[in-house]
Amino acid sequence: MEKESCLNEVTYPLSKKYEIIQWVVLSICIFLIPMIVPKLLIAAFGTTSWIATHSQYVVGTIVNTVLITTAINVKGWKQIAGIITLPSISAMGSGLIFKTASIYTVYMIPAIWIGNFTFVYLYRKLFVQKKINYILTSIVSIILKATIIYFCFRALTLVSIIPNTGKIFTALSVSMGMTQIITASIAAVIGAGISMIYANKKQ
Repeated sequence: MEKESCLNEVTYPLSKKYEIIQWVVLSICIFLIPMIVPKLLIAAFGTTSWIATHSQYVVGTIVNTVLITTAINVKGWKQIAGIITLPSISAMGSGLIFKTASIYTVYMIPAIWIGNFTFVYLYRKLFVQKKINYILTSIVSIILKATIIYFCFRALTLVSIIPNTGKIFTALSVSMGMTQIITASIAAVIGAGISMIYANKKQ
């Protein structure tokens, strides 16, 4: 019973039609972001600009915002799982975010999926179902997501699947660690606003 409630409880219930529209829009958005945003940043600010060369901060923030929106207002684990898996596939396929390190990040896909699933599940379980404070939920969710992803990254470096020295190691160490915390934290702030919009509509 509790499991069923967790699957179906959302902040703002929608009709079946709008549930489908919401899921399609979020899925398309989260899939296209890793492919489109880096190109837009390069076009707007130039190839050598800081924001273009660090596009993962922008992409990661948007992706995490979509994940939080998914956690608080998308029903069904099949729908949620689809959204969770799309951004890493898109990022790997485009090669625009991690560039020369993209070949190594393929090995990180399962860890990213698990991290994203944990992130979404905790928001859903703690904030949506248990009604725990949004800030506390965000802190717990962000820390666990970043810990899972970074721990898996370090494990892969220890067995030499991913280089444990050099520029690639340094870049991925930041991407799989601090960048995860920064982008998820910014997304949590944006997600608070989205959550309030849903809550006001419900009232």
